[in-house]
Amino acid sequence: MASALGRLVRLSLLNPPRRSPLTPSSVPGNTVTACRTAVCSSSGSMLPKPKKTPFGLIRIALVVVPFLYVGTQISKNFAALLEEHDIFVPEDDDDDD
Repeated sequence: MASALGRLVRLSLLNPPRRSPLTPSSVPGNTVTACRTAVCSSSGSMLPKPKKTPFGLIRIALVVVPFLYVGTQISKNFAALLEEHDIFVPEDDDDDD
């Protein structure tokens, strides 16, 4: 453990810390401009609007509804299995107050 720690200290002393690509350098004339790649290109121009997917909500519904149905069927069958083996049997509460 001590040798690993010694190697780590030695390497950290030998190698200077790396600079972030967004920090300005000490070289004159070398400026860094921040650019978000999602909205602008490497030259700095704005990218065109992305294509809009038609029927977005219908597609979401076509995916969500079948999986909700399958999930309810699995839950219902598992609850019946638990009740059949007397692992979990809900109590019948009479509300005849």
